[in-house]
Amino acid sequence: MATELHETIFVAKQERHKNLFLNYKNLNIFPVELLKDEGLQFLERLYMKRNSLTTLPDNLAQKLPNLIELYLHSNNIVIIPEAIGSLARLQSLDLSNNALQLLCPEIGRLRSLRHLRLSNNQLKCLPPELGDLQDLETLDLSMNQLKSLPERLHRCLFLQNLTVDHNLLTHVPRQLCWLHRLNQFSMAANRLNFLPLDLGRSRELQFVFVDSNADLKGLPSYLYNKVIGCSGCGVSPRAPEAELSEVLGTALSEALVGLPAEVKVVGSETDSVVPLEELAMRTLHRLYHHRRPIDLNLLPPISLPKSLLDLLQFPLGHCHRCSQAMFTITYPKLFPLRETALAGVHRRTTVSFVAYCCSSHCLRTFDLQG
Repeated sequence: MATELHETIFVAKQERHKNLFLNYKNLNIFPVELLKDEGLQFLERLYMKRNSLTTLPDNLAQKLPNLIELYLHSNNIVIIPEAIGSLARLQSLDLSNNALQLLCPEIGRLRSLRHLRLSNNQLKCLPPELGDLQDLETLDLSMNQLKSLPERLHRCLFLQNLTVDHNLLTHVPRQLCWLHRLNQFSMAANRLNFLPLDLGRSRELQFVFVDSNADLKGLPSYLYNKVIGCSGCGVSPRAPEAELSEVLGTALSEALVGLPAEVKVVGSETDSVVPLEELAMRTLHRLYHHRRPIDLNLLPPISLPKSLLDLLQFPLGHCHRCSQAMFTITYPKLFPLRETALAGVHRRTTVSFVAYCCSSHCLRTFDLQG
């Protein structure tokens, strides 16, 4: 095997191959032949799937500077070196089916990266620098132990496919609703109990999968015209707050379990006056609103608590009827899925669609199928 490996690498060097296949070679360490002398300066694609590697060399970027694709699926890699950030041309990195417990912040320096696969590892958290991968199109984080996602992921403006199945997520950041190129978002088999109010507002987002989240009982009404997966949702007997149940009824209050802490008031059809704080926030938002999220560093000084400044940059959501931004109050309206035209498609779920409105008027006049 060693002789065969040596010959394969020798031929690749002599003939200046751009692709090198070292899959299924029973490698325990990274082949030193790849790193000798000047390395393989011309190599663009390196395949090393299903070996037994535990780490990568620190001089990988120095010896293989022109790598575009690196496939390390199904090894035993526990950590990747900081030097990985120096692979300036790297566009695709597959580290799925390894033993990664940490992801170094330097991964955010891979500014050419388009596809990152980290499924089936042991990751419990992610570095915020992941949001610096502005050209990223595919991100697979499924089958890890993640309890949260970096809010800065919203900076990955070209992200089209995000998969976080089989983790420990109880929520996803509302900032992800600003990913206007996102086409597919899969969150199946987590511990979700609530989804961002604006999820599905983007026309580009067409496929949303939240199957097997037993505590999730409400879907934003924006998802009504999308391709959704929600089997196994809403089956948990988790009880809502008694105060909400008295005002809104059991079904609606169950769908609102996990409502963001920023919501100070849950309005109803009988509420005719919007609180002053909410009106002030809406006015400020109109003054500073741009197509992209507001850059608070460019605003004149505003005497507001940080929590409200954060809301000004990323509102709680937008009215599902008139698109008015909402900050501290929402008026929810329930539409049980079994009573909609989708009942025949989704037979194994008890979830409901929830329309989040900005006023009692929008609440009364919202029509899910209109």
